[in-house]
Amino acid sequence: MTNLYRDTACAAPATPPLDGDGRADVVIVGAGITGLSTALHLAEAGVSTVLLEAEEPGWGASGRNGGQVNPGLKYDPDTVERDWGRELGERMNALSGGAPAFVFDLVRRHGIECGARQHGTLRAAVSAGHIPRLRTSLEQWRRRGAPVELLEGAALARLTGTERYPGALWDRRGGDLNPLSYARGLAAAALRAGARVHGKTRALALERAGSGWRVATASGAVKAQHVVLATNGYTDDLWPGLRRSVVPLFGAIAASEPLPSPLAQAVMPARAVLYEIGAITVYYRIDADGRLLIGGRGPMREIDDVSAIGYLLDYARTLWPALRDLAWTHAWGGRLAMTRDHYPHLHEPARGLVACLGYNGRGVAMASTMGAQIARRIVDPRGESPLPVTAVKSIGFHGLWPLAVRAAILRGRITDRLGL
Repeated sequence: MTNLYRDTACAAPATPPLDGDGRADVVIVGAGITGLSTALHLAEAGVSTVLLEAEEPGWGASGRNGGQVNPGLKYDPDTVERDWGRELGERMNALSGGAPAFVFDLVRRHGIECGARQHGTLRAAVSAGHIPRLRTSLEQWRRRGAPVELLEGAALARLTGTERYPGALWDRRGGDLNPLSYARGLAAAALRAGARVHGKTRALALERAGSGWRVATASGAVKAQHVVLATNGYTDDLWPGLRRSVVPLFGAIAASEPLPSPLAQAVMPARAVLYEIGAITVYYRIDADGRLLIGGRGPMREIDDVSAIGYLLDYARTLWPALRDLAWTHAWGGRLAMTRDHYPHLHEPARGLVACLGYNGRGVAMASTMGAQIARRIVDPRGESPLPVTAVKSIGFHGLWPLAVRAAILRGRITDRLGL
């Protein structure tokens, strides 16, 4: 079995390895959505840009995620403003709330064929105890003009085809797409705009070179005034402490065969995407080809077979018993980055150096818009930052993260089962 997206995505543009030494205004490390969006927006602004990727554009979690384009951050808007102050918090809420619209505009503007649809996001309660949280979110987002509504009972069952959930917040800003096609489309757009994108080119060393930087690879080097580190869950030790500032988690997804009729009309008929609230999140959607994609926390490794995530298939059959004979054709996983405070982290640890990572499962929308913001910040460093610029802080006992993650998952499953 393989990653469904690799079997169905648009063709990848040519991104040959770096050959020799070169110069640019900006060198970006990592061709996930953050790096690709940054390269595109820099190139559109006329900035000479080189993007280095160890594998190929979209290889990491950017091309393996659930394909959900969800608005907002982990926390409700009032909490964001309390944590970061009114002025910065308002910018963060506006940025994250508008991030899906930014994605869909990029798709339209550059003609990216990625099955993009904007049918909304359902944030579903798995127990009645979660309903007050949804009502709080509803009130706070409505105060900010967001198109959200609380669905319960029969109205919710009609949208999902299951009676599993006592309530859900329907946010019409959200949607879905094929993330690997999206990443490849961003790469093609960046190339057309003038960026140079090199696959199979791992950055091996980062050092000062006069007033700028030098990024060395096995086949050459690039000198630039600015460096952007956009490696997220696959961050290594290129910059001291950055890898230890996030916890890598493995997600896992299974995809079914295209749903036969009448199942296609009975399972998630509204075609909104859904993610459950709780300590351990399950998420799913029906893609543009009529397949059910369901994902959640996987084993602490990458997978390539549904036998590793039988619990997700069992859960799908619990939601929709009619799926008992459905064939599951694909299974895959990838590594994403979680931060300790569950906010994305923007760092500027040295002059001319920017790092942005830790989207906590909201990477498609937030990484896209952060790429544009990073580009804007490089072009005009006097502008206001859309996120707090924080110091790189290593997480204590980082080497024990696999044990800590397993313990957190067990604790979360118990908490969710108790409806807390």
